Amino acid sequence: MATDLNETLFERARAVIPGGVNSPVRAFKAVGGTPRFVKRAQGAYFWDANDKRYVDYIGSWGPMILGHGHPAVVEAVQKAMLDGFSYGAPTEREIELAEAILALVPSMEMVRLVSSGTEAAMSALRLARGATGRKYIIKFEGCYHGHADALLVKAGSGLATFGHPTSAGVPPEVVQHTLVLEYNNITQLEEAFSLHGHELACLMIEAIAGNMNFVRATPEFAKRCRELCTQHGALLVFDEVMTGFRVGLHGAQGVLGVTPDLTVLGKVIGGGMPLAAFGGPRAIMEQLAPLGPVYQAGTLSGNPVATACGLATLKEVAKPGFFEGLGRKTRSLTDGLRAAAKAEGLPFNADSEGGMFGFFLMDALPQNYATVMTTDNAKFNALFHGLLDRGVYIAPALYEAGFVSAAHSEEDIAATIVSAREIFRTLANR
Repeated sequence: MATDLNETLFERARAVIPGGVNSPVRAFKAVGGTPRFVKRAQGAYFWDANDKRYVDYIGSWGPMILGHGHPAVVEAVQKAMLDGFSYGAPTEREIELAEAILALVPSMEMVRLVSSGTEAAMSALRLARGATGRKYIIKFEGCYHGHADALLVKAGSGLATFGHPTSAGVPPEVVQHTLVLEYNNITQLEEAFSLHGHELACLMIEAIAGNMNFVRATPEFAKRCRELCTQHGALLVFDEVMTGFRVGLHGAQGVLGVTPDLTVLGKVIGGGMPLAAFGGPRAIMEQLAPLGPVYQAGTLSGNPVATACGLATLKEVAKPGFFEGLGRKTRSLTDGLRAAAKAEGLPFNADSEGGMFGFFLMDALPQNYATVMTTDNAKFNALFHGLLDRGVYIAPALYEAGFVSAAHSEEDIAATIVSAREIFRTLANR
C-alpha cells in the first residue's frame, strides 16, 4: 500500500507545531481523520501531498474569490516583488488600494490598512471605545471577530451578566465589559440597550455570519441594531472580514441596506495575502494616531506585495456583471444540493449570497447559534469524508461557511452535486 504523505507530514508537524497546524480548524479534530497538506493550487482546485486533486470550496476561507493563481493577480504580485518585499514606509499603492475600497464602500470615508482580520477587529474595537469614551460592547453568540481577548467570550447567564472567557489565558476581568447576546433576538437586543445603552461603546456583528456556518441577520434585526446604536450613541460595527467583497460588491451592508459606523474588512481585499482594514467616517477615523489619541501601528501594514495582490483582485471583482455571475453559480450549487437531499428524503437546507454559502442537515434555516448546534454532527462528518474521498473539499467543521470562486465551472458544481447525492442516499438509509 502506498504511503500516505499527508499522514507523514502531519506526524512531522505534530512534533514541532502545536496540534500539527497553525490554525486550529485545519487539524480535522471536529471531523476526524488526517488533514490534507496542500502542495499546489490552480483555479478551483488544489492538490494534496499525494497529488490528489480536490475541488476547493474553502478558497483559503474566502479570499480566493477569483480562484487560485488568477493571471492578473499573479502578474501584479510578481511585478511588486521585483521592487521589494517590505519597506516600513508609505507607498503609492497603499493610497490606490484605500481609494479603491472607499469607492466601493459608501459608509467609509477613511480607512486604515493592517495585516489580519483579528488586528482589524481589535483596532476597530479600541477606536470605538476611544471615540465614545465608553467601555462596554455588545457581540453575538456564534459571531467570530478574531482572537483578541475581549472578543473571545461566550454568553453570560443573563442580560445583567457579561460574558465569560472561551479561552485559557483570558482573565475574566478582560471580558467583563463584553455583553454577549443571541443573534436575531430583537427582544433581547432591546432589553440589553435598555439596561446598558448609556455605557455601550459599540455593537459588533457579522451581518451575515460565516462562523456558525451561514446565518443571516434578518432585515428587521439589522435595522434595529442600527436604530438602537443611533438612539444610545453607540457605534455600529460591521465585521465584514468574510463578507466584504464576497457576498456583493458593497458587502453585507449593501445586501441589507444598513449603514454601519465602522467596517472591518479582510480576506478578499488581500486576495490571499495577509491584509485587512478598518474604516468609517472621517470624524471617527481621525481619532487614530498620528492625528488622534487612539494608538494603532503595524510594521507590515500596507505591505507592498499584499496591496498589489489586493488591488488586482478588487479590480477584477468590480467589473460589471462579476457578482451576478458568481451569485448564479453559487445558487446552482445550493439549489442542486437541496434538490439532491430532497430526492433522497434527507433533511437539508442551504442558503447563499454572492460567492458565500452554507448548508444545514435540518429542514429549516437556523437563525441563531443555539439552533445551529442541534445539527447532526455524525451525519455531517460522514458527508464531509464522503465528499473528501470523492475529491471535493468543504470546511472540515460543521460551523464554517463555504465559498465558490469565479474559477468553479458548471462541471465542477454538477460533479459535486452528483457526489453529494450518493452520500445523501447512504445517510438517508441509516
